[in-house]
Amino acid sequence: MKKLSIKTIIKFRNKPEKSKKNFVNAFKVEKPVVKTEGGGDYWIICLSAISNSFKSGDLQNILDKKDEVAEKFREEAKTLTKNMYQRNMTILNNYKDYEIKKWRPKEIELVSKNKDHSVLTLKGLEIQVTPQHVFKMKKNDTEEIGAIWFIAKLGGFKKDELGMFADILYRYLRTHHAKTYSINPKYCIAVDVFNKIDISYLHLEEGRVASVLNATLDEIKKLI
Repeated sequence: MKKLSIKTIIKFRNKPEKSKKNFVNAFKVEKPVVKTEGGGDYWIICLSAISNSFKSGDLQNILDKKDEVAEKFREEAKTLTKNMYQRNMTILNNYKDYEIKKWRPKEIELVSKNKDHSVLTLKGLEIQVTPQHVFKMKKNDTEEIGAIWFIAKLGGFKKDELGMFADILYRYLRTHHAKTYSINPKYCIAVDVFNKIDISYLHLEEGRVASVLNATLDEIKKLI
């Protein structure tokens, strides 16, 4: 069975009951990766700029990329590519004045990500986990670790769907870093850049966002 992304799991959850079995069967078939009109990830422009601004702690990467994309938009003739630039620009505009400190303490140190750690096995299913940044910080005398995952989808995600990203991100940190660091659930963050919503694992712990990942994986397992 091929590796599952959280986006695929969300698609399964939103399928009508009568269609779920066929959808699960499709998981078993490896399909070639289809590139978008512009090549690569449709949302890579805005995601990389926001990710780089998080890394640097300022908004300059977002502002620079917004101007660069605006120029490409003016010069582009193909409608599909112009639409891609426009949607990425809209997201960049939404974050050009954002308070990045909401997502991170003032002092952080990025932690290298091991590619071998990008797949977690839960309930016998392999699930991809690809946050942009894992970072450590100090609280009093304790070294803590957190991570952030920027995600985009046309129309965005519901809060419980975005909570699945935060949930798997916490499990990723617990699996690979809990022996060395204390995991800070406040800074285990999934960001829906389309709807400008962020959910931390703390929201799940406090019951402010429903935790639905386990139940959805159980449902998938029953249909395999």
